[in-house]
Amino acid sequence: MKLWSRWVSLLDRREGGESLALVRALTGAVVLFVLWHDWSIVEPLWLHVDHGGYRELSSSRWPIPLLGGCTPEVIYGLMTTCAVSAMLLTVGFLPRIAALVCLQILLALTRINGHASGSDDLLITNALWLLVLSDSAATMSLWCRLKTGGWRSARRVTAWPRYLFIGQLVLLYGATGLQKVSAHWVPGGDLGALYYILQQPAWMRRDLPWLADVYSLTQLATLGTWLFEVGSPMLLIAYWYRATRQHSGRLRSLLNRLNFRTLFALTGIGMHIGIHVLMDIGPFSLITLAMYPALWHPDEWQGRLSRSSAPLSQSGPTSQPEAPVRPGE
Repeated sequence: MKLWSRWVSLLDRREGGESLALVRALTGAVVLFVLWHDWSIVEPLWLHVDHGGYRELSSSRWPIPLLGGCTPEVIYGLMTTCAVSAMLLTVGFLPRIAALVCLQILLALTRINGHASGSDDLLITNALWLLVLSDSAATMSLWCRLKTGGWRSARRVTAWPRYLFIGQLVLLYGATGLQKVSAHWVPGGDLGALYYILQQPAWMRRDLPWLADVYSLTQLATLGTWLFEVGSPMLLIAYWYRATRQHSGRLRSLLNRLNFRTLFALTGIGMHIGIHVLMDIGPFSLITLAMYPALWHPDEWQGRLSRSSAPLSQSGPTSQPEAPVRPGE
């Protein structure tokens, strides 16, 4: 019963809505970017060969069969509906419904052609599903504006959806790092993975003949990327140590003194900027970075935002009892 009470307390924990609002807006913007990018290549991506595509495509994913298959009218209609929903998600109007519509449409479209889908599609739909579960329009949204007369509100929301975004990041990085087991990635090997990747036409964004002159730097980047990914579960430990800083322990003291979360975030942001500039792997970096605001507790965002915006409209209780562990505190 004690364990169950702790679990209930965790799920009932409340906090401000700033972190989820930022994730919501950024995720909606990423979906809009993806649709804008894909609009000019719809024919090879998602149209059946009978309608100008290059191969026979599966149209079994709901709701495409009900609408008439992979025809231009159906595909462009779904993309338009998804774009409108993504706009509503970005500005925060009925975001749960908007996220659910975007989720179902993207699941349908990205499964039409297995040659044209990737891990970024899964990551985007995962983020949308978490937004379906989140109260992401409590503040900094059009919905908040219509209900309270102000763009910001002090209404508290459940914290566990933000924890799941943090968990998604740790799972993403940790699983990716564990899959990099070749001699080109792991310490003790030649650490040539990034150098070879940046020479492959399928991945590189532009020709980089000068990389051979800085090969040792690509080795350091390879090692740093691998260590960052396999060490990502340390972020969860760092959150726990941050929330229990009153206890002793050398590792707790070290991680708190280093501000491990900030180091993690800066490393991840730098890594993704480098990936996006040098490599063409779709919107993977964009959707990953869209989840980063969840790393910070809403109280921290409130402090930053209050210096550049009007005071909060008091549309809800301004405080709620908090349990000891607050990721991003």
